[in-house]
Amino acid sequence: MSRINQNISSMVAQRTLGSQNMSLNKSLQRLSTGLRINRGSDDPAGLIASENLRSEKAAINAAINNAERAEQVVNVAEGGLQEVSNLLIELQSLVSSTANEAGVSSEEKSANQLQIDSILQTIDRIANATAFQGEKLLNGNFDYSTENINSAELTDVTINAAKLADDGTAMAVDVTVVDAATTGAIAIETSGGVFNAGDSNGDGSGTQFASYTIEITGTKGSQQFTFADETSASDIESAVNSFADQLGVTASLSGAYIRVDAQEFGSESFVRVKELNDGTTDDSNPSAGFIGEAIDGPGTFSGTEDTGSIWGSDATVLINGTQATTNGLTARVSSAGFDVSITIGDAANTDGGNSSFEITGGGANFNLAPTVDLAGKVSLGIETVTTGNLGSGDSGFLSDLKSGGISNVQNGDLSKAQSVIDDAIKQVSSLRGRLGAFQKNTVGSTISSLGIALENTAAAESQIRDTDFAAETASLTRGQILQQAAIQSLALANSSPQAVLSLLG
Repeated sequence: MSRINQNISSMVAQRTLGSQNMSLNKSLQRLSTGLRINRGSDDPAGLIASENLRSEKAAINAAINNAERAEQVVNVAEGGLQEVSNLLIELQSLVSSTANEAGVSSEEKSANQLQIDSILQTIDRIANATAFQGEKLLNGNFDYSTENINSAELTDVTINAAKLADDGTAMAVDVTVVDAATTGAIAIETSGGVFNAGDSNGDGSGTQFASYTIEITGTKGSQQFTFADETSASDIESAVNSFADQLGVTASLSGAYIRVDAQEFGSESFVRVKELNDGTTDDSNPSAGFIGEAIDGPGTFSGTEDTGSIWGSDATVLINGTQATTNGLTARVSSAGFDVSITIGDAANTDGGNSSFEITGGGANFNLAPTVDLAGKVSLGIETVTTGNLGSGDSGFLSDLKSGGISNVQNGDLSKAQSVIDDAIKQVSSLRGRLGAFQKNTVGSTISSLGIALENTAAAESQIRDTDFAAETASLTRGQILQQAAIQSLALANSSPQAVLSLLG
């Protein structure tokens, strides 16, 4: 080199050294932070993708926390319900003990009633005290509110779950009875409104019998009835109805016929009547009557048998166009976000009967998804378990068992009291079962699936954003060597112009 004003070799060495310093600094930054992308210039597209994944991770973590919080809420409610269930079982024992009238003194009845009053007060206190962060759980605070329910058409309506729009729009529920529920019914023919016991020949010429015996069986039990010759149909009706509660059947008159109906609706309800002694074996010329299926209302029947067994049928019901699962008059539809159980009243229990109502609000709402929308919301109805609501419209409510109530154990209807407690136990057990299913199948499965989603999202974000230490340490070593080489090269380039001094000798 014979020029000294411009040292091009030094400039090249300086530029190279600066580049090596930048590369070395970047490697040091990546190794010190653990991140491959520390600013947008490192990888613009990767930065966008990793920020989106970070946002998804935060949302998934929040959803997991929400699910765990929902589980804690259910645990608190379950604790209160378990104690209510224990108290109901104790109530059942007290009512059964008091029913042993001949062995229970009036003082003992009074003492049992005091215990029952205390238990009822405790149930109300539990219902009003069970809370999570101040929010009451068992007093109806999380029950659904409804409007326009016709009590003659729908006697009991239970909303287990309903996803309502965030804008407050009510959910319409339409109930259509395609086929009405029926009871088992048998008609027994009399002879001019009386039972004619007949004679040994069946034509009036033989020995006259003095009685007519039949056996009636219902869902609750069986009983034999023996009627004297010429007993009127009205007396027979009264005799059968005196055993109505024990048999589960009801007798009614229409002309010369006695119709025996099962008290309950549905395929599990039945009535059977059997002639044990009708005075003749000649069914073509009976002396007392035929037994057959009651059709077309009271007073007409089909069949000419000595024994008849007829079962009822369950209603066929559509709820919002979906065929419901039915049991007698009770129908239920359960799907994602919509779980409704209804009991059809007399006014709607006809072929083609229709009724409708609206769900206007309420329910316990949990957001168990990373996104905040209707699809990620889970709604759960927790009905009130106070004594004024445990029971049913047919048998009554727990409040009827208090002192002075129609089902108190001192002078009330003990049979009805037991029915009330049975209904209340089933109601609380059903609620506990729903909460348990929600906790296990909805919350538990959600936490598991969200945990897997969090793992996969974190892995994807790490793949894009985190430093590969093996590769980066190799790059650091390479950068350090190149930096040292660049420094040596710059030193040589800076010293090379001094060679021209030799020309000045």
